[in-house]
Amino acid sequence: MRKFYLFILLFIAVGAVISCDKKKTEKQPDWVLVWEDDFNTDGVLNDSVWSRIPRGESDWNNYMSQADTLYDVRNGNLILRGIINPDRSIDTVPYLTGGVFTKNKKGFGHGKLEIRAKFGDVTGAWPAIWLLPYIEEKWPVGGEIDIMERLNSDTIAYQTIHSYYTQVLGLDTVPPHYATGKIINNEYNIYSVELHPDSLVFAINGEHTFTYPKIETDKEGQFPFDKEFYLLIDMQLEGNWVGKANPDELPDIMEIDWVRFYQKQ
Repeated sequence: MRKFYLFILLFIAVGAVISCDKKKTEKQPDWVLVWEDDFNTDGVLNDSVWSRIPRGESDWNNYMSQADTLYDVRNGNLILRGIINPDRSIDTVPYLTGGVFTKNKKGFGHGKLEIRAKFGDVTGAWPAIWLLPYIEEKWPVGGEIDIMERLNSDTIAYQTIHSYYTQVLGLDTVPPHYATGKIINNEYNIYSVELHPDSLVFAINGEHTFTYPKIETDKEGQFPFDKEFYLLIDMQLEGNWVGKANPDELPDIMEIDWVRFYQKQ
């Protein structure tokens, strides 16, 4: 009888160990780092991956400039600046801003993108980290994924998707197309999105903010996200959403510590 009880106790103990190991295994991350840029070479931006964003006519790029004063790689950070335009006789815009993207150089498909970044507290500042289709498509048909947008000195950041379904058809609540998450001001925060064939999963500092799923619908363009995208990181000042900048608070800077891309094991 004693041997029987010892056997039972041993069986329970082994079962507990197996259960514990299983739980540990289940909690282990199943993402493998496959690419990163940690900006550790001072003064050098990897131009095989990154290009400076040219000026455009939209709110987000109408102050973009190629000026060297707006860009730096220093102390393990990519630094993008927003400044008062020092010479409006040459360029008439009131401010100049810097931004980079991986357009025509590097695309990101199924996997998880994480970006560790820090911003200043400036009125009218609108830093953004986002994705557009690697093979160019008319907006918003091709889709847009906003991993992070922050306004002024807010203690939250926005994470949003845009598509023909949400923008043209106005179906932006079924399912919800954006969420916000808390950030720590004047500190680095980590912004991420998981790109799956049937969903986009957003988080800030490892905390899930929302998931945008592919759904069954007869409406056009609900999930144009199962493909490669390129990454944009830009410092912008002013715009219809963020409002006017306060020149007394400038310059503003956006510091990117690293960009990492993971894929499933």
